[in-house]
Amino acid sequence: MTTPSLENITSLSHDALLGLEWLETNGQGGFAASTLLNCHTRKYHGLLAANLKTPAGRYVLLSKLEDAYHCSDRATPLFCHRFPDCFAPAETPPLRSFRWDPGPVFEYGDGGFTLRKEVLLVFEEDQILIRYELIDGPPDGHLTIRPFLAFRGIHALAHRNAFLQDRSHPMNDGFSLQPYEGMPAIYFQTSPPPIFSSSPDWYLNFEYIRERERGYEWREDLFTPGELTVPLERGKPVVLSASLLPCRRKLTGLWTAESNRRKREAAEDLSFLEPCDPGDRPAMHSLLRAGRQFLIRTPAGRQAVIAGYPWFTDWGRDALISLPGLTFRSGRPKTGKEILVGLAEQERGGLLPNFFSDDGQPGTFNTVDAPLWFFWAVQEMLATTGDLGLVQKRLWPVLKRILRHMIEGTSFDIFMDSRGLLHAGSEEMNLTWMDARVNGIPVTPRGGFAVEVNALWYNAVCFAATLAERFGERDFSMSGLPARIRHSFQEAFWNEKGNCLGDVLQGGRLDTSVRPNQIVAAALPFSPLDPARMAAVVETVRRSLLTPRGLRTLSRSDSRYRGVYGGDGESRDRAYHQGTVWPWLLLPFGMAFLRTATDRREAEAFLLGYLRIFLREHLPEAGVGTISEIFDGDPPHRPNGCISQAWSVAAALHLHTLLHGGVTATEENGDPAA
Repeated sequence: MTTPSLENITSLSHDALLGLEWLETNGQGGFAASTLLNCHTRKYHGLLAANLKTPAGRYVLLSKLEDAYHCSDRATPLFCHRFPDCFAPAETPPLRSFRWDPGPVFEYGDGGFTLRKEVLLVFEEDQILIRYELIDGPPDGHLTIRPFLAFRGIHALAHRNAFLQDRSHPMNDGFSLQPYEGMPAIYFQTSPPPIFSSSPDWYLNFEYIRERERGYEWREDLFTPGELTVPLERGKPVVLSASLLPCRRKLTGLWTAESNRRKREAAEDLSFLEPCDPGDRPAMHSLLRAGRQFLIRTPAGRQAVIAGYPWFTDWGRDALISLPGLTFRSGRPKTGKEILVGLAEQERGGLLPNFFSDDGQPGTFNTVDAPLWFFWAVQEMLATTGDLGLVQKRLWPVLKRILRHMIEGTSFDIFMDSRGLLHAGSEEMNLTWMDARVNGIPVTPRGGFAVEVNALWYNAVCFAATLAERFGERDFSMSGLPARIRHSFQEAFWNEKGNCLGDVLQGGRLDTSVRPNQIVAAALPFSPLDPARMAAVVETVRRSLLTPRGLRTLSRSDSRYRGVYGGDGESRDRAYHQGTVWPWLLLPFGMAFLRTATDRREAEAFLLGYLRIFLREHLPEAGVGTISEIFDGDPPHRPNGCISQAWSVAAALHLHTLLHGGVTATEENGDPAA
């Protein structure tokens, strides 16, 4: 597997550079992101997008810089803006390479000079540091840096208005201003100190082409308070800080401290990867770094998992599916345990939050599978850490409450029927992960008895039965229930004609659409399928749904299949689960593929080869060094959605660990219904 560095970047076209994006995070939900040209193509791009406590939510505060290097009466722009019908400047900045070391590193040069620009967000602070170093060039150069402010929510756009307070306040090493009442002030400081020229103005009609493609408003006005001028000489780097509090530390010392902290993390990751094939380490090291970006502490102090950058917040289902790959399988068990316990404390009526709102409070609980994936995450924690004491003390009471509520019935028409199967929702409700809606109507109606929900239900009941036995709780033994569910599951969902599982049972009719949800039944620690049917499911999914980027959400032979994800919101939502490829599904597919293989080594070789090709092709393809949310169902499987998705990265990390001798939860459990 290759590193996602782009050392020979000069061969890439202007459009290609606009299609490559970088992401930097601060460990509390804030981020910086743009394209390699630092020409924004999304409203979510910005240099300081902060996750604020007051006002609650994520805001793009500092959008971008207009920075240029001046020497010998010549100015070389390091930036790029897009306006109607033109780019400014017209020529492409002389970008020669891009890499991570330890944050985004851009190297510029045109024969007369070589300049390095590096970006770091300070851990658990709303502060970005940008370091400029002249590697080679004339001795009399200087930088000009003009900041552009947005000060709006990440889903919104800014426009020129009369409410902005444009007065800046000089400081010894920069300036500050508070553009809007009720919003924080922002402080710009440099080392060495700059000359600040106040020239407040609005620049109009910045264009974000990805938003236009997505059917959203795509033009924005940005405010600039003025321009900083700083000398730049060889051996004397310049550090720019933009923060929400004045920085009292020396900026060069702060840069060194944050850089060293990142390098310690990188060393820990490399130590964790020591058992890996040396050829795999660069790509897996990149994914470990990407995986860490999803693990945040919210302004309220809660440890959480961001579902995807740049626009998702923390979602219960996504967190639980991602958690083993991001933590327990990546050498971060302490963080994983804290997140598990924190989610357990959010249980209400046997359900867990579907997502959390901007203020960090649980949003809605309209998900049937999140509490069932919670059981699987606990199984993964046990398989990797063996911490039965934590389960008994902090998690077992919650697991029991979830089961009791589901057996007796809880919100959203969730209940266990006489067969032991779990019913959830209706045709008007989205309670599973296939939750896209158009005009309030589910695109993929799955109310009733969904196949993966009932596979998860069986796994949860079996796991609870084993825990009850280990803890000596005979009153919670689930006697006879696992066998009843297993029998009913196969009777209800097995599609004899297709030799696979149907997708959902609604009103007594089995939907026989070939979808990837069935693979979950063959992958869970406790499977309701016998070995022959497991193998049949795996073969159907491999033959009909497997692509070089993950599993399609619907077979191409289905008349409802949509092979391209694009267009406006309605068009995208109609394709979201109707053929679009999701890489997170590689994990259950890989687990089931290994489980049913007649030759384990051959199966491991196939999956490892698949993973290597996937990462080699994709890590330098969209969000550099990470994995996208989704891909087109049709070749060439263009990446789309979020540029960095938690369960996509987690699936690759988790699967790679299993292919290098990791113990599965399946191997840790016996089946009480077998």
